[in-house]
Amino acid sequence: MPELPEVETIKRVIEPQIQGLTIENVTVRRPEVTAYPAADEFCSRLKGQTVSHMTRRGKFLVIQLNSNDRMIVHLRMTGCLLITPADCPEEKHTHIIFSLSNGKELRFSDTRRFGRFWLLKRDEADTYSGIEKLGAEPSDRLLTAEYLNIRLGKRKKAVKSCLLDQSVIAGIGNIYSDEILFTAGIYPARPANSLNMEEWERLAAAVPERISYFTKANEITPEEYLETKGQDYRNTPFLRVYGQEGKPCTKCGERLCRIVVGGRSSVYCPACQKNGEGYPYRDPVLQTGGAKKHSFTGSITG
Repeated sequence: MPELPEVETIKRVIEPQIQGLTIENVTVRRPEVTAYPAADEFCSRLKGQTVSHMTRRGKFLVIQLNSNDRMIVHLRMTGCLLITPADCPEEKHTHIIFSLSNGKELRFSDTRRFGRFWLLKRDEADTYSGIEKLGAEPSDRLLTAEYLNIRLGKRKKAVKSCLLDQSVIAGIGNIYSDEILFTAGIYPARPANSLNMEEWERLAAAVPERISYFTKANEITPEEYLETKGQDYRNTPFLRVYGQEGKPCTKCGERLCRIVVGGRSSVYCPACQKNGEGYPYRDPVLQTGGAKKHSFTGSITG
């Protein structure tokens, strides 16, 4: 499933290509993909509307229209958005085509068919997509050690599973939770209620730093994105633990191990992320020397 860095990459690639264009026609081939409203109304309401801009919230994309209507998209596991010439061969499993006023098409394909679209009228409350239930963005100043401790500090659930709770932090999935915990030096299966404040501080610093790093590492041109069909642009060369089971740790050389936490595969370093409290691991990319409050002034959403 695309996580925040990938979704932000898609936004940055797609937005400049559709901004100011009019949607001349909409073809829906799988009606279940338009979660709200029904496909016929979805198509008729979009026809003739002009794109204002795009935003991102967590793993959701929002296409804002000049009418102040908004189209919300969640790619789920295998969804993909592409801008293509109208005569370009379609990808397999293309379910929605938006014909644009410049002769190009915005196409949505999805092998698993879990991705969903919602079209909301101006000032209409969003009781459909779930976007209103999202927690803090990784770049929010709200995301402090105190915030994490209040929201998660009493939970017995593994800290890895807690990082996947979108109502606490929006946009983190299985890949970047592993990377964040490695950077913070925290064992993925540690119960959240066993973390001390110094560890919450490290975690609060690691979340924005890692998400910002991987968002930048994901940068790609529209041409490269189209050439790879919106799929081959992920951070595999930059991952330090996720998917690296059996390889040496980039910090200490210890062999990385894999466990299952909450039904999710998790890779960690047994030396740098010990199954206990009070160990002295520090990651130099954070330059932390104790319980310091982090500050993050950049904007991921653009």
